[in-house]
Formats: sequence, structure tokens, C-alpha cells
Amino acid sequence: MAQSIVHAPFVGRDTEMARLRDVLDRAGAGEPRAVLVAGDAGVGKSRTLAEAAAYAARNGTVVLTGHCVDLGDVGLPYLPFTEILGALAADERFAPLLEAHPATARLLGGGADGGDRLQLFEGVAALLTDLAGTTPVLLVLEDLHWADQSSRDLLRFLLSRPVLQRPTPGAPAHRLAVFASYRADDLHRRHPLRPLLAELVRLPAVERLELRPMPDTEVARLVRSLRAEPLPEATVGRIVERAEGNAFYAEELLAATAEEPGAVLPSGLADVLLIRIEQLPGAAQQVLRTAAVAGRRVEHELLRDAVQLSDDELESALREAVGRQLLLPGEGSTYEFRHALTREAVYADLLPGERVRLHGVFAKLLARRGRAGESAERAHHSRESHDLADALTASVEAADHAHGIGAPAEELRQLEGALDLWSSVDAGARPRDLDPVTLTLRASAAAARAGENHRAVSLSRSALAGAGPDADSELAARVRYTLAGDLMRVDHLQAAFRYSSEALAMIPAEPPSRTWVWAAATHVMAARYVGEDEEAGRVAREALAVAERLGLADAQADLVISVVGLDPRSNRRTPRGRARLRDARELARGAGNVPVEMRALFNLAVGCFESGDLDDCLAWLSEGLDRAGRTGLLSSPYPVEMRYLHSLCLYTLGRWDECLRSAADADRLPADAGYAVGPALYVALARGDEQGAVDRARALLEGQYDFMAALVAGITLVEAAVLRHDPQAAVAQFRASVATLTEQVGARPDATVRLAALTLGAIADAVAERRSAGDEEAVRRWTATAEELVRAARDTAAVGEDGSEQGPEGLAWLARAEAEWTRVRTGPEVDVWRGAVDAFAFGDPYESARCRLRLAEALLAAGAREEAEAEARAVGETADRLGAVPLRAALDALARRGRLGEAPGGGEVPALTARESDVLRLLALGRTNRQIGEELFITGKTASVHVSNILAKLGATSRTEAVAVAYRQGLITTGSPT
Repeated sequence: MAQSIVHAPFVGRDTEMARLRDVLDRAGAGEPRAVLVAGDAGVGKSRTLAEAAAYAARNGTVVLTGHCVDLGDVGLPYLPFTEILGALAADERFAPLLEAHPATARLLGGGADGGDRLQLFEGVAALLTDLAGTTPVLLVLEDLHWADQSSRDLLRFLLSRPVLQRPTPGAPAHRLAVFASYRADDLHRRHPLRPLLAELVRLPAVERLELRPMPDTEVARLVRSLRAEPLPEATVGRIVERAEGNAFYAEELLAATAEEPGAVLPSGLADVLLIRIEQLPGAAQQVLRTAAVAGRRVEHELLRDAVQLSDDELESALREAVGRQLLLPGEGSTYEFRHALTREAVYADLLPGERVRLHGVFAKLLARRGRAGESAERAHHSRESHDLADALTASVEAADHAHGIGAPAEELRQLEGALDLWSSVDAGARPRDLDPVTLTLRASAAAARAGENHRAVSLSRSALAGAGPDADSELAARVRYTLAGDLMRVDHLQAAFRYSSEALAMIPAEPPSRTWVWAAATHVMAARYVGEDEEAGRVAREALAVAERLGLADAQADLVISVVGLDPRSNRRTPRGRARLRDARELARGAGNVPVEMRALFNLAVGCFESGDLDDCLAWLSEGLDRAGRTGLLSSPYPVEMRYLHSLCLYTLGRWDECLRSAADADRLPADAGYAVGPALYVALARGDEQGAVDRARALLEGQYDFMAALVAGITLVEAAVLRHDPQAAVAQFRASVATLTEQVGARPDATVRLAALTLGAIADAVAERRSAGDEEAVRRWTATAEELVRAARDTAAVGEDGSEQGPEGLAWLARAEAEWTRVRTGPEVDVWRGAVDAFAFGDPYESARCRLRLAEALLAAGAREEAEAEARAVGETADRLGAVPLRAALDALARRGRLGEAPGGGEVPALTARESDVLRLLALGRTNRQIGEELFITGKTASVHVSNILAKLGATSRTEAVAVAYRQGLITTGSPT
């Protein structure tokens, strides 16, 4: 069934529209201006001008539009101006004006280019001057790249005459704006509009506005809005990638998904793109066709050898293609298609035989050059030219190269390509040192390093199926312990333990072998995860001895890390445990095993975090992430977890802006690693963006199960329910999250304490409300639920996931849970809330402030008003510094109820100027000084001065604090604070 298409909204041009509206406003006030609007075909020039014209018309401006038309060498002179004067003549209001300027009647009589041109030009200028003296006027000229010579001359005359200058004092104001558009991609070197544009932009009243390709986010928004029904994210992503910021291309590609679902390129769009190609000389077309087979970019030397033209012919053809802006010269003697869809259109227009032949030419040229970095390109050309044997060989070589340079995603792609080709290539033509099972295991390892954990499982399962019952026992064991490792990464722990047990049973411990040691190391990890600590310890001790005997330093390091986790007296939270982890890190580094080194660094960081040593944690994380980045492993499992922990550290320390910047790299995370930006969701909640945080949390739960994604989503959704004062939803989410997480790991997760403490806060609020209303039955029900939660918190804090008592963070959440439990039973008590505040003193200012708010409430209830006011001031300072809007609102509510004195920043503030109010509004939207300057048409330096003045007037030390104070003072009331 065809999907319904809706009218396209206007998106992605806020900054450009602000500039055009400003020009119109200034023109309406008597400051005439002209804007030359440049942009590629389809980028949105006409739509932008239409929106600007609509804005002008709503404000009482007369809008006159003239279009230039591509009529080849027989263009009609003055065509756009004839259209404009025709529109004036059709409006009886302007009849007297036209009669007063008879020279303009020549254009209305058919547009013949004859007679006294100067008289005609002056007549049109005088007409526009008189018209702009009586009403604001917007003159829109579209598609100047097609303008005839006469129209260009008239435009030059108008923009350089007094009509576009400030009038003399006492004379009528010239309320005129001129917007003229042209295609930047059509302006080849010899285009006649080029010299005119160079001349016009030097005029003081003329400015240039370039419509650049839209950001991907705006293209995605456009695409989604064009369909009444939801679109699959994969479809949106493909369209965004191919459109490259061009609105017209995006609309055409979307239409093709319904009208031409099998088309590589919509036929209508292909026709539009090919028109410009067909206007080129034959040699230039041949060059473009050959370049299209090479890809988006082609090296000059390679193109020269493939196209088989003389140097002079090639240079002439390239000059033509570059002059027409179809190809762009790049670095290193390369040429690139200006837009990928142009290349697609040319490629799709090739005859099948021509395409196969040219691919074969490029494959042979690349094979002759023999460069390792070109193996992937050669594999593609060989496949497309049907030389599958060479494609297989080149794919394996490309995978080797990708592995060597630390590009696991590309390595995976090439290995999967080789696996696809394997059965289609004769046995004698295949690489002699490879078999499909080994190749599949390599692909699984590459998938794991690329962060594609579920893909890794799928590949290792495929290797298991391919090994069969007759497989060599060593290979069979490798397959099984590889599968076990992959399954652990997707939290299929019982299955992982089963396969690691099988692997270990397949190979005898004697004689000692590398395969047995790694099977044992994998089994130790799997046994630990399912609670078989005794077996894990026994196998680890035996394997360590064998690893030392064989000199397998990386396996030894891996086993040491596991052993540290097995010993509660010297685990990663203890100095002795971290010393052993540092030794393991050095062993792995010396052996060149970066994944094991990442495991050691991650455990060092986690140990510091669990001990409350957040600064040391950040130091280890920085070292680990730097090492992962330099070795191409940022997307592998442990570095991804480091990225989450890094954001969590920054969040916990109250360095929220840094936390958000850390999360800005989310677009470079693998699909399975969305949880890594979880702390940014906690910031969003704390700053008042509940809906945005909830939507993103729910998105984490889509697709295949992931423990960390479920954990982050659970914390976010419980917190959101608490903030909207919905205890029933908080309890339901607490139970669902704990049950799901427990089912996967076989033990209640450490985060149960935090989830319980948050939920108890919502229950305590509900109990206070019901108690004051005299509803004792509701109080009893809620108290029973609260008792369930506080027991869960106590039990988990005492025996965490690894069997030991939790560290400072877990104990702090337990203190808060106990304080909330006391509030449920008897109301707020000072001593328990002091204990909760002290518990978070290890370095969590936000949670400390939230506990201080409860302490202030307890102090008020106890009659200690001065102490309550001191605590309230501390809470207010933290809330304003962090931009924690809900916390500030809760504090203000307590202050009103308890008649507490106003916290610092709560009194009157000096009045802001109109410009400072504009800057403050943009600050609240998260704009930088440069962006503020662009939107308000001031320099970034001037914007910085305004920001400094605002901070001084509001008594704030940061932009975030200023926004929070401004919200509290009612200086801004829309949007959300940053």
C-alpha cells in the first residue's frame, strides 16, 4: 500500500531566515538592502525565498517576483523585470505610478531590447524609488544564473543607484529589499554572471548569503515530516546519507521508496542530474563515466590510465568538468564528484557491458600497482567485473591491511565479503593458508573489536556449525571458547559457561598448549559470571602456572585480572588488588595484546570508582581511552564501557557540561553501545528535560537485550517517575528493572540500592500527603511497599554482584534509602539526613544537595530555622551552579512553605537591556558566543561582552548558573535551560 505523503515543512534554515528577516525589517525602517542568495540546485533557495516573501507580506510589504528561465541562446531580454512590471500593472492600485513612468511601458509591450537603454533603466529605477517611498517593497529575482545579458545589466544599474542607498534627510525613505538567487554549482569559470557577482558584492548595500547543505539532523526531520506514517530509522538514515544536505534530493529519494522501491536512483532525479552531463563535450562525458566507476573520488594517475585519452584531451575534459562544478579537484592529485548522487546518476546510466569492462580495467590497474591500502578498492572492482577469485584474494588482503592499521569495522566488512565469495571460487584459486572456519573466527574477532557484539555471536555460531564433528580438536575448542567469550559480551552467561566447559574438556592440560590456556582463561571468566567461584579459582591457579611456563604473558595478564575479581580481600577496590591489576596491564602491554590491556585498565578505573576515588578513576579512564583511540579499538567492549564510566564520573562530580560534551561523541558509538551516553540522560532529567530523557531511555530498550542499556534506562525511567511525583510508576519501574537485570546476571544488580532509594523518595512524598489527609489505609499500603524496597537496598548493599559489600557510592545510596524509610515511618529526622549528606561527601554534589534539601526540611520540622536556612543556601548554590531546575523548584517550594529567607541570587536583579535579554534567551537554548553573534548580527566578541554583563547582573559564575537564576527570576519562561 502506498504511503501518504504530506506537505513538506520548512526546516533547517533558522539562521538564514533570521538574516533575511533582519534585512526586511531594516528595509521596512528605511534602510534599503540587497541579498544575493547562493546555493546548489535543490538546496532550498526557492523555498527559503518563499518563506521570506511570506514573512514580508504578513508585515505589509509588497512582494514582486521575477523569474529567469533557461532558454538557451535565445533568451528573452528583461524577462524577470517584465514579469515584475506585469504584476504591478495587474494591480489597479499602482496604475497612477506606472503612468508617471512611461519609459517602463516598453517592457510591458513585449520586452524588445531596443531604444534608449539608459532611459529605460532610469525609468525602472525611478518607478521602484517612488513605489518604495509609499510602501515597503521586496523584489525577488530567482535563478539569476539563467538571466539574459539585458537583465544582468539592469540589475547592475539598480543595485548601484540611489534607490538602494539611504535617502537624503527630508526625502522619502527607500523601503526596498532585493533578494536575488542563483545556483552556485552552475557557475563555471566562463559563466557571465561571475563578473557581475564579483562587482555587486563590493557595493555597501549588497550582501551574500550562501545556503549550505542542511545538517543531517534537519534532513532527517524533513524526511520524517514528509510521511504521515512512521518511517524505519534505517530508511531515514540511508536517505540522509545519500542526500548530503540537499532538500530536493531528500524528497526525491523518499518518494522513490514508495513509487520506485527497486530503483537505485529515482528516475526523475536521475534525469535532472544527467541533463548537465549531456551538455558536455564527448571527451568530458567519457571522463565522467570512467570516474563514476572508480567511485566518489579518483586519483588523477588512475583516471588517466583508465580513460585512455591523450594528456591534452584529458586535461581539456577535466577542465570542462571542473569548470561546470561536476568534479572538484582535491588533495593529492585527486578529483571528486561534487555530489554523490551525480556520480550515482552517471554510473546508473552506463551500459552493463561498459560497466563490467571499466571495473575490470580498474581492478587490473590496482593489482599492477600492488598497494596494500588499495586492496579493498581492488576487491570491489574485481567483484563487479566478475573476477571472483581475485575479489576473494583482494578481500583477504584488505582485511589484513585493516587489521594492521586498527580498523576493525573495515576488517569485518572485508572478511564477510570473503566469506560470501568462498563457495563461488574454485578450490584451487582460494588462498591456501585459509579455511572457512578460521576465516569466520577472524570475522567474529573483528566484529567484537568493532563493538558489533551480536554480530560476533552470530559469526562464532556459524563457525561452530561449520566445524562439524570431524573438526580438529584444537580448532573445535577455539571455536567454542570464542563463542563463549562472545556470549558473555551479550549477557548470555549460562550458555557461555556451557561452551567454555566444552572447550576446556576438548584439550588435555598436558602437554601444555596455548589453546588450553586461553580456553581456561575464558572458562574462568564464564565460571565467575555464573557464580562458580570455586571452579573458577581452581582452573585459574592451574592455568596461571601453565601460562608462566609457556611464557604467555597476555594470557597470564588475563588470568590475573580474573583472580583479582575472585579474592574479596584483595579485589579491585583494594590497594593490593589495584597493584596486581597494574602488573597485569604491563604484562598485556608488553605482549602487545591491547584487548587484555583494555580489560586491565577498565578494572583499574572501576576499582577507583567503587572506592570513591573519582579523580584516580578519571586518570585511568583517560589513559585507557587514549590507548584505545591510538589502536583503533574505541568501539570494542571495554573502551565502550570506559566511555560510559567516564561520563558517569563527570556526572557524579557535578561536571555536567563536560558530561554532555563527552556524550556528544555518541554518533561514533557502535549500535550496541547507546548506553554509553546514559549519564547525559541523568543530566537532562536534572535540568528539566524529562520528556527528552524518557524518549531516549525508551529507545535504549528497543532491539536486542543489553544489560547496561537496561540499567541506564531503568535509572532514567525511575528518576523521571519520581520527578513527576508518580510513586506508582516509580515502584512498577523499579520492580521491572530489577527483575530483568537479575534474570540476566543471576544476582540482584548493585544499582538496586540506587533504584530503591529513588523510589523510596517518591513513596515518602506520597505517605506525607496521605498522612496529612488522614488516609491511614493508604499510608499502611505505601509503608508495606517501602519496607520491601528498603530490604532490597540493605541486602544488595551488603552482598553486591561480586559477593562483597558495596563501596562508598552504594553505601551512600543505602544511607539515603534508610533516610527515606525513616521519613515514611515517622517523618523527616535530622540525624539520618545528616548521615546521608555525609555519605555523599566522597564527591557527588548533586545527590549531596538533594539530601541537604531533605535535611533542611527536617531542621525546619525540628525548629532549627537558622540551620535550615544555611542548608537551603547551600542547596541553592549547587542547584544554580549545575542548572538543576527541578531541584531549584523544590527548594523554592520548601522556602515558601517554611518562610525561609531567599537564597543568594533570589532577590531583585538589575534590569537587563533589550539586547542582553536577547542574548540571555539564546544562552538558555545552549548557543555559543559565535552562534549568538550570528543570530543577532553582532560579533562573537560583542556577544561575549553581553554574556559577561549578564553574569555580573545575575551574580552567576557560569552560563549554566545564569540560566538557572534567570528561570527562577522569571526573566525567561520558554525553552529549557542548558
